[in-house]
Amino acid sequence: MVEDADVNWGLLRSVVRDSVDFLDSVIDQSKFPLPQIDEMAKGNRKIGLGVMGWADLLYQLKIPYMSHEAVELAQRTMEFIDYEAKRRSMELAELKGSFPNFSESIYAKGELQRESLHCDWDSLIAEIQEKGIRNATVTTIAPTGTISMIADTSSGIEPQFSLVYVKNVMDGEKLLYVNKWFEAALEEWGMLTQELLEEVSQSGSIAHITEIPDELAGIFQTAHDISPQWHIRMQAAFQKYTDNAVSKTINFSNAATLNDIRQAYELAYQLGCKGLTVYRDGSRDNQVLSAGTTSSNVAVASPENKKVAPRQRPEITHGVTQRLETGCGHMYVTINTDSHGACEVFVQMGKVGGCASAQLEAIARLSSLALRSSIKIESIIRQLKGIRCQSPMWYKGKMITSCGDAVGQALEQFLSLQVGGEIKSLKFHADPSPVSSESRMSAALCPDCGSTIEHLEGCLKCPSCGWSKC
Repeated sequence: MVEDADVNWGLLRSVVRDSVDFLDSVIDQSKFPLPQIDEMAKGNRKIGLGVMGWADLLYQLKIPYMSHEAVELAQRTMEFIDYEAKRRSMELAELKGSFPNFSESIYAKGELQRESLHCDWDSLIAEIQEKGIRNATVTTIAPTGTISMIADTSSGIEPQFSLVYVKNVMDGEKLLYVNKWFEAALEEWGMLTQELLEEVSQSGSIAHITEIPDELAGIFQTAHDISPQWHIRMQAAFQKYTDNAVSKTINFSNAATLNDIRQAYELAYQLGCKGLTVYRDGSRDNQVLSAGTTSSNVAVASPENKKVAPRQRPEITHGVTQRLETGCGHMYVTINTDSHGACEVFVQMGKVGGCASAQLEAIARLSSLALRSSIKIESIIRQLKGIRCQSPMWYKGKMITSCGDAVGQALEQFLSLQVGGEIKSLKFHADPSPVSSESRMSAALCPDCGSTIEHLEGCLKCPSCGWSKC
């Protein structure tokens, strides 16, 4: 939509009108799961024309995202889109009729409110009240993450998250994905080098790279270069001329406080946003997008850090053995420690052989390898706990969903036995009412119907649906 360093308003008008025709036709071609949904969708005929590529457009026009000029252009652009979409929807109403619920809408009652910046809203609202409109809503700004990747442009109205991405491919090779407008600007300035691109890839931003001219740094802003207040001002500018809500993430640094979040929500309310999404960087262990390296990443700066070798097992270790009841029978989990902490896991299942025994040995060996490689025991627990099999059962008030889950629970119990790295002394008490094999197995649930299964004729069977483990 950019031509001669400006928005091509004629092309934008043509695309908006075609898009309204297309989206209105989609309603007639759609098949809805329930008649009530069909009736509501066709009664209001809501469509949601939106935008993407906003950040890339600002790059092309050399306008900083964090500026009054960008906010004013956002208002002008969205006002134009909303105005032309409603005008085309009004024309469709003259040809095909208004949406059935028009008489109860804000259009019929003259309650639609729009501030006229560059468009004659008063005349259009009066025309709509007289002639009707085909669609109850015409504009929405939705998230366009995957679609924008396919289209090779920025997502929705979001700023670019990073100017350079690193993709790891086979044989340890790294490929750099560079924003095409940033790459063109570097080439224009005679600064396009592999070394500079790799430096930018470390953080995704050029704000702190001294050799980048201030003019370029001001234009090519990324999500974390932009203060939350400017994020919200941009969202509010688009919301002003959008019927439905605007999808926008307000990025906060890892140092953001509760008061920062509170101020963001208050500002969004004051500026008329319909909703707000905030995200503090690093608040989740695994996030979809991250800039540069963090403390949780594996260091790759030197060759010796690329691979982790497990520490040697000492000749003598000491630990604890726990007995758990699983849907497959008695399980004994032994966890031993060395001077650094837990170092190995042994798992033994009574009277079980074949693949089941081999799988348990594999779990134990890999868990031991991870422990001796300084992997946190909590990370191993998260991977094992909750794994389900066809024979879950209750044991001492807890559901054991599989043998892998039992190992995870044993490791979790082991953590509670430690004080300052040392295993607490244990006092064992005889169980006054030992559970028989038959009653123990009766606590398992049928994987097909969920009913309680029983140990009958030497096998686990479900009396409700006939399922049999054998």
